[in-house]
Amino acid sequence: MSSEITRIRWHGRGGQGAITAAKIVANAAFESGYQGIVMVPSFGTERRGAPVTTSLKISKVKINDLSPTENPDIVVVLDHLILDEVDVIEGLREGGLLVLNSPRGLADYAFKNLTLAIADVTRLSSEVGLKKGIVNSGIIGVLARAVNLVEMSVLARNIEAEFEGKKPKENARSALLAYERTVIGEK
Repeated sequence: MSSEITRIRWHGRGGQGAITAAKIVANAAFESGYQGIVMVPSFGTERRGAPVTTSLKISKVKINDLSPTENPDIVVVLDHLILDEVDVIEGLREGGLLVLNSPRGLADYAFKNLTLAIADVTRLSSEVGLKKGIVNSGIIGVLARAVNLVEMSVLARNIEAEFEGKKPKENARSALLAYERTVIGEK
């Protein structure tokens, strides 16, 4: 990560909950003592299924830069098919982290100079009883496994709070299962 600020850029599709996932991580980071948290959603033509991004910056100290993240330390991708449409690793610092929801394995990706954390969040979310395509809570588990930013227990509690009345236990279980099944490798 950068010296004091961890910069995360999230890529998803409209309706997948990339912004909600970033918000959950932001709330959990604040609860964990981080004083600087900046979230900047970015919308193009808003429609269900269209690629969307959001930026999240987290720091132990106040952050004055409120701009979107152009050079992230971490890129989180909620749908591996976005890789065919968007250069998600554009600007990712050398040696950075790519967190990916994909049914494919590490060997199937030819990225260079990064760490890849991967899990089939779509399948795992279905296993715990979530509707197909609900991947935002699960991808948080992959992120938590790949980087020691916020404790998984704090993230799970914040996931349950966010999804109160909307299968909170299943959403938290999706994140925990993804955490357990994440595979990490250097590329």
